[in-house]
Amino acid sequence: MSDTDGGDGANTAAPTKATAPEEPTEPTQPSGSAWSPLRVRIFRELWLAQFASNVGSWMQTVGAQWLLVSHGAGQVALVQVAAGLPVLFLALPAGVLADLVDRRRLLLIMQGAMALVATVLAGLSFAGLLGSWSLLGLTFLLGCGGALNGPAWQAVQPSLVPRDQLRQASALGAVNQNLARAIGPALGGALVAFLGVSWTFAVNAVSFLGILIVLALWRPSGESRTPRPGQEREHMLAALRAGGRYVRRAPRVRRILLRSALFVPSAAALWALLPVTAQKSLGLGAAGYGLLLGAVGLGAVGGATALPLVSRRIGGNGALALAGTVFAGALLDLAWVPSVPAAWIALMLAGAAWIIGLSTLNAGLQLALPTWVRARAVAFYLLVFQGGMALGSLVWGQVAQHTSVTLAMALAGALLLVGVVSLRWLRLLDGRVDPTLSEAWPEPRLLVEPAPQDGPVLVTAVYRVRPERVPDFAQAMRRVENSRRRTGAVTWGLYRDAASEDRFVEAFTVSSWSEHCAQHHGRYTGMDHTFETRARELLEEDPVVTHAVMVEPDTAGVTRMR
Repeated sequence: MSDTDGGDGANTAAPTKATAPEEPTEPTQPSGSAWSPLRVRIFRELWLAQFASNVGSWMQTVGAQWLLVSHGAGQVALVQVAAGLPVLFLALPAGVLADLVDRRRLLLIMQGAMALVATVLAGLSFAGLLGSWSLLGLTFLLGCGGALNGPAWQAVQPSLVPRDQLRQASALGAVNQNLARAIGPALGGALVAFLGVSWTFAVNAVSFLGILIVLALWRPSGESRTPRPGQEREHMLAALRAGGRYVRRAPRVRRILLRSALFVPSAAALWALLPVTAQKSLGLGAAGYGLLLGAVGLGAVGGATALPLVSRRIGGNGALALAGTVFAGALLDLAWVPSVPAAWIALMLAGAAWIIGLSTLNAGLQLALPTWVRARAVAFYLLVFQGGMALGSLVWGQVAQHTSVTLAMALAGALLLVGVVSLRWLRLLDGRVDPTLSEAWPEPRLLVEPAPQDGPVLVTAVYRVRPERVPDFAQAMRRVENSRRRTGAVTWGLYRDAASEDRFVEAFTVSSWSEHCAQHHGRYTGMDHTFETRARELLEEDPVVTHAVMVEPDTAGVTRMR
């Protein structure tokens, strides 16, 4: 069936919101101080609860690494590998799940499951039944819980604070982790020294209680997951394909993923090899190692405080270049200058650089993502980040095991500098975008409403373009193509009528009528509307739009919808 009333997407009115294309423009500026998000009650409560949980996690990490340090650098690095490797397998399914179900409930389930695993780990340790491989196995299970928890946790952040404070909120999230990295290892080192490794595991199990209580009491007012008329609830596999399709057609998101891949695996050398550096190069014990990580935490606070100023003065690309250069210098210092005071200074600088770099990437991603695909796109980011940490830790651990820690640190620093140089050609697409949903794409007016599962659906639009504007129109339609594919189109083409120099036909297919309704109701953003409006400003008249649903012959020889 089809309609020819020009209803679908034929609106040529001005866009409801001014937005920018996916290319470098005016940088997005943070609003307020570095600590502004903490004035929001729910953000503050979740931040404090997460801090307690992170402290417990780092206490356990110190205990686990110290338990394995006698086995060599390779096994110590496996602690980070076991914690981060599950992301490679679970991040994408977790992102789909977080976009389809109630995120608060999912967070509660995952936090409860991790608390249970941590309790088992502590019990085995107190009973004297915990070996190195059982320790790594339970750490892997905790990593699985973290992988399933991560996309949902990241996806709720934009609902906690105003949009112009997302950059600071992202920085505070990283400060949270790094302050915990400072306090947790120090406490963990003291517990290991005075009470034994088992107590670090016990404290970690208890640390989940705070975040469970806050999540249980929180009542978010997010968007409804109930499908609108004409739509079906997305299935897991289809939702996964939709998320991958979005990322492939979102240049801004792809560039953030690339920059993460160039920064994180090399930076992982610091976290993977610092315990060995502390013991063998600097001659420190568990408490001294914890104090070294305290320097990272202090640097993180300084980096978060400086982030708004750095972002305003040098923008996102400048912040990434600064972070990569400073972090590389810290690695080279640790590699070649075996001095505790020099290590302290280097680690403070590394903490500040880590915050500035990761906050720039994370906030850029959150600012660009629409709600409907946020957790899935974040899952791709976490896949790159956590996978890079795990694989980087594995590589640098093996390099240190077979050569030396000094060489491994130096090589990681050199690779970070290569990444900084690549910013000349592979820059972030830094600028303002509007990812909020738009209702400017009008409903198609049809004689018969297809069933949600009917399809594929072929949508065509016939355009008449002023001859002198044909090159501009063709260029504008490339952004429209990205918009169509991001929101559900599986094929797309722009055709020129061979018998008319001013007549063009856009044709794209969507897998089902439900998917096409999702394009209208839940995926079409202000940015998409801007791209379409710019193309239609070049037309001589309103386009004529049709919708056709595939039919097939039945056994009686009569055609029917699929």
